[in-house]
Amino acid sequence: MDSPGDPEGPRPPEGDGPPGGARETSRRLSREQIFVLISAASINLGSMMCYSILGPFFPKEAEKKGASNTVIGMIFGCYALFDLLASLVFGKYLAHIGAKFMFVAGMFVSGGVTVLFGVLDQVPEGPVFIAMCFLVRITDAISFAAAITASCSILAKAFPNNVATVMGSLESFSGLGLVLGPPLGGFLYQSFGYEVPFILLGCIVLLMVPLNMCILPNYESDPGKHSFWKLIILPKVAFISFIITSLSSGFGFLDPTLSLFVLEK
Repeated sequence: MDSPGDPEGPRPPEGDGPPGGARETSRRLSREQIFVLISAASINLGSMMCYSILGPFFPKEAEKKGASNTVIGMIFGCYALFDLLASLVFGKYLAHIGAKFMFVAGMFVSGGVTVLFGVLDQVPEGPVFIAMCFLVRITDAISFAAAITASCSILAKAFPNNVATVMGSLESFSGLGLVLGPPLGGFLYQSFGYEVPFILLGCIVLLMVPLNMCILPNYESDPGKHSFWKLIILPKVAFISFIITSLSSGFGFLDPTLSLFVLEK
């Protein structure tokens, strides 16, 4: 008499299927992905430090050079405006320029103009000083827009299945830059004067350039098929854009005014 069959049904052979070690290995970051994360973190941290380092002392210095509060606010605001406009242009031509070249070139130019911002106290006061502030600040915004746009493209290529998680995690470095920029800038200004904060930070950004040239992989960027304007009019996208704009306006409003108010008190 035959023995009854196995109630659990036939079992697969022991050797079939990926072993546990292989599954664990697939979850680990590759060396290339780690390098991409380092590069993206460096640009997020550097860009936000360059943006926020002005807050504690630049309004006072600009007032000494004859700039009104309105003009000081425009100097701060032009950074975000040209960052927005340049991002649209760079996003369109990213596939033609190349993501790695755009990333490295943007970081190099930004480091250079950050150093230049440190010598603006030698410029004659009045319209010349104001014009140079706008020129340097706009160039800084455009260069970082290039680097950030390229960074997003590279992250999407390196982490196609975890884009949202990776980009959200890297935003912590943007926050860290906003946290470190003002106290570091204020300390260096108080200890060494106007030039040192910009020269030190600019040199740090420039030192990141050869590092990123060596470790950043070279990804091919695919041209987009969808229009930006069709994307932005989607209700969910428009709502999220409105929230981001409102929050950014909240802390951006304080940049040109808070330090002057505190000094008066």
